[in-house]
Amino acid sequence: MQRSPRTLRPVVRQSTESLTINNLREYLLSGAARPGERITEAALANELQVARGTVRTGLHRLATEGLVVQTPYSGWHVAELDEVDIWELYTLRGCLEGLASRLAAERMTEEKRLLLQDLWERFVDACHKDDHTAASRLDFDLHFAIVEAAEHSRLLEHYRLVAQQVKLFIQSSNSFYADRLQELIPQHAPIIEAILRGDAKGAAHAAQHHNETVGPQFLESVRHSEVRSDN
Repeated sequence: MQRSPRTLRPVVRQSTESLTINNLREYLLSGAARPGERITEAALANELQVARGTVRTGLHRLATEGLVVQTPYSGWHVAELDEVDIWELYTLRGCLEGLASRLAAERMTEEKRLLLQDLWERFVDACHKDDHTAASRLDFDLHFAIVEAAEHSRLLEHYRLVAQQVKLFIQSSNSFYADRLQELIPQHAPIIEAILRGDAKGAAHAAQHHNETVGPQFLESVRHSEVRSDN
């Protein structure tokens, strides 16, 4: 019997525009550019070896994700999380991640267990090595893996809507730990441990407590940083 030619789909290559957006996103979330720092289309286009129009399109896309802002007569700047942003994100994360952790604990499988354990071990290793970039990336990957493990499509959809802002939140908040990233380990351990042992109630509580603790601490650090800069 002849196989229908429609059973195979052509490989879709990423466009220059997509690659540019991804590269810009990774650059911004790596912490290479400081919050509030001015960035120019010309410099980015030169470094990426693409047209300024492509960079402009990419920046407009990243603006919708909350990673950059455009100011009239001033140009583009790396987004800064203000006090309202921080409060909204950590309270929202507490709700979403609390539900995700409860469901993940209830719906744990061996495959999910192995994935979480692997991410956790790599996160712990990055913290011990004071590798800020890797630790922040794995920090988000852990939380996202928990959301995926919940098997709740609408929860996943809503989390994806703020995923880039959550990454920025994590990268920015972790920057205050400088060379003491090991302190992040006990902040996350209760969540992972509860999920892996199937303790749904404990996992939900740990996730909510994590956000209700880390969020205000981040907010206070930002306030102290602003006071020091004013002085």
